[in-house]
Amino acid sequence: MSEQTVVNCPGCGRAVIWNETSPYRPFCSKRCQLIDLGEWAAEEKRIPSSSDLSDSDGWSEEQHD
Repeated sequence: MSEQTVVNCPGCGRAVIWNETSPYRPFCSKRCQLIDLGEWAAEEKRIPSSSDLSDSDGWSEEQHD
């Protein structure tokens, strides 16, 4: 008999069984999944970095010689 892995939904905190019967894992539902995606798209969430540079700092599309 194998143990079931249970995780908390990152959106609402509800318990989610981590297996094939949970298609939105680690989320409990499509709703929580889409809310999380929207937060990333709106840049409300981000992966921290040691650099404070913006995406456009330090480079240019123009060639400098």
